[in-house]
Amino acid sequence: MLKVGVLGAGHLGKIHLRLLNQSEKYELIGFFDADIINGKQVAAEFGYAYFDHLNDLIDAVDVVDIVTPTLSHFDCAKKAMEKGKHVFIEKPITNTLDEAENLLALEEKYGVKGQVGHVERFNPAFMAVRESIKEPMFIETHRLAEFNPRGTDVPVVLDLMIHDIDAILSVVKSKVVGINASGVSVLSQSPDIANARLEFENGCVANLTASRISLKNMRKSRFFQKDAYISVDFLEKKVEVVKMKDAPEVPGDFDMILQNAEGVKKQIYFENPDILENNAILDELESFAEAIQKNNTPQVTLKQGTEALKVALQIIDAFENKTVLG
Repeated sequence: MLKVGVLGAGHLGKIHLRLLNQSEKYELIGFFDADIINGKQVAAEFGYAYFDHLNDLIDAVDVVDIVTPTLSHFDCAKKAMEKGKHVFIEKPITNTLDEAENLLALEEKYGVKGQVGHVERFNPAFMAVRESIKEPMFIETHRLAEFNPRGTDVPVVLDLMIHDIDAILSVVKSKVVGINASGVSVLSQSPDIANARLEFENGCVANLTASRISLKNMRKSRFFQKDAYISVDFLEKKVEVVKMKDAPEVPGDFDMILQNAEGVKKQIYFENPDILENNAILDELESFAEAIQKNNTPQVTLKQGTEALKVALQIIDAFENKTVLG
């Protein structure tokens, strides 16, 4: 088992603590929180060991799980990596692109592994269709959330949209060459609603919408590709897979046949992939443990987290500049 320590005992940090404590791949050594009062309250309530000093916890573990505010991600990860510790970092990887690129250099210098907490990669609905998404040419995403003051210190792009940015980059194997975006601040100092259009070198276009002042929650993505339409409901953990193939010469009574203007006939059929129930946060943490133990590449690398951050920051820049070329 890998010895692990958690930095940050806020809302998400408590979830990480609980899951790591029950994991068979980790031994939870304890946690650190800069808020001493909160740290001692969490220790008293749940029985986890509270460390008064950050460096003491880092010294005592093999893996550091960073669930602190984004502004402190870089400093925490840097301290851990310089001591030869592996790091799991909640999304976004860092506050700035320079910080993220510095972590990539530190990862290589000290021979440690890092993973970024883009948890939607481990959503069972997305995992069920991930291999079916091949060369999509149009993607549309909607990530809407009811207002919650937690997280409003950052633009909605870094708070919500970055989940969809990472998922899209994981299936579109092409470079972003154009970005057009708009963002509106309604309740917060930073944008609460954002829309972005990403254009890829291979011709794929992605249209992303995110809001944190919606009346209902929604997390849906739709992927359109040659002879297929794939819909993923990340919230309800459901999928729709509609595919087309050449129609048989003699269609059955219940076959759904379409004919285009050129007279080409296609048969529509549906696939129902199995969706396996899981705890996505536990799975991402345990996948990192396996990558360390087997010396494999983590499923969401620091480089991938850096690319997602880069696109997110370009979208934010485009709020004012309107168009950004990658």
